[in-house]
Amino acid sequence: MSRQIKMIWDFRGPAALKTAEHHEIHLKEYITAENISLNITGFQEKSEMHAIAFMVVTDEHMISVRDNLKPHRAEIYTGA
Repeated sequence: MSRQIKMIWDFRGPAALKTAEHHEIHLKEYITAENISLNITGFQEKSEMHAIAFMVVTDEHMISVRDNLKPHRAEIYTGA
């Protein structure tokens, strides 16, 4: 089984959560457009002024997602 990688976009400021929520819509659109089989996305408030949007991909798609969508960071996805 391929490794799963969580690609993360950070948003800061008073509108961070709404921005992360909206960004997830675009991540879902990208998954559909690129026919990516793994469909794990989300958004999460980290603090009052920091939120993230994320997308989980396999090694197979990691390079193209990184180059096309330019996430701020990534980590190995453990499902938690």
